[in-house]
Amino acid sequence: MAMTTTMPSTSARTRVRCRAATEPRNARAPPTTRTAPKVPEGAPTVPPQDLPQRPRRNRRSDTVRRAFRETILTPSNFIYPIFVHDEGDENVPIGSMPGQERLSFKNGMIKKVREARAMGVNQVVVFPKTADNLKTPCGKEAFNPMGLAQRSISLLKDTFPDLEVYTDVALDPYNTMGHDGMVRSDGVVMNDETVYYLCQQAVSQARAGADVISPSDMMDGRVGAIRQALDDEGFTNVSIMSYTAKYNSAYYGPFRDALASAPRPGNEDWKIPKDKAEYQMDPANFRECLREAALDEQEGADIMMVKPAGAYLDIIRALRDSTTLPISAYQVSGEYSMLKAASAAGYLNERDAVLESLIAIKRAGADLTLTYYALDAAKWLQEGN
Repeated sequence: MAMTTTMPSTSARTRVRCRAATEPRNARAPPTTRTAPKVPEGAPTVPPQDLPQRPRRNRRSDTVRRAFRETILTPSNFIYPIFVHDEGDENVPIGSMPGQERLSFKNGMIKKVREARAMGVNQVVVFPKTADNLKTPCGKEAFNPMGLAQRSISLLKDTFPDLEVYTDVALDPYNTMGHDGMVRSDGVVMNDETVYYLCQQAVSQARAGADVISPSDMMDGRVGAIRQALDDEGFTNVSIMSYTAKYNSAYYGPFRDALASAPRPGNEDWKIPKDKAEYQMDPANFRECLREAALDEQEGADIMMVKPAGAYLDIIRALRDSTTLPISAYQVSGEYSMLKAASAAGYLNERDAVLESLIAIKRAGADLTLTYYALDAAKWLQEGN
């Protein structure tokens, strides 16, 4: 004969707990030298709430918190952006980015990357500071096989063969007008002509030894064109990390200071857009990032990036939910400088604020984070957080 079991009602369970509570607290516990903790004077004596779920049980100790931690941050998640110059043997401090320098090509760059690798950061992206006399309206220095970017890539790969070297593909560091593409006299940034030069830039970087080509220009069709150009030259194993959702942000100022790459003033004969709103995305837009992501994936991107990171966590999550590709995010110069300034003023604990910001970026869905804090964060993570 089948037996049935009847569960006690909520009120019955409550009564069982109440009866158990009337027994002496340690009536059935083994002897111990532990003493009950003291409560603050004036604390009320109240019966326990009848709560079947108490989430704080899973946060009660450091061991438990670490065991249940959902997002794990490691130095392997970081890409370290480095600024490089060849106008002398000394590093040049960047005033708007305390703690960051333009690294000398022959000495400072290798020393800094060796330091990064010792901290577990084995990915870098190279940004060259182009001398003014090498800049032209069309930015042809971008694909000079002996240009600073190409020499830096080659030296890094010769010195550290297993280093993952990312590049930047855009014309603004090489363009006298400070834009990612060539500018017509009526102020229009030329798309297809720019893409033609970006392909040459990408191939020159691949020849120098780059592992990942990173178009940051936001021209239409550039990912597919670069993929075809790389494949045609035999660089089928070179990846593309597309700046998929790069916003026309106010947070880029210190970066442009570091490379002297801000848009220049125009005149009546040659209009130059004062910002990059014509090709970078409007900060007010969300759906547009999904369109850009669909196009980049279709055109052959291997990694998709959101820039900036901190103010665009919803965009990181949107891309994470819309694709199986890895997602990267750029904690940009303005984010770095704000954290530095607030910490210097004593308003923030720098270590805690930085690690929290990086955890937030990864929690939103980023697999990789480009951050100027890569070395500091790696050190702090090794020390334990």
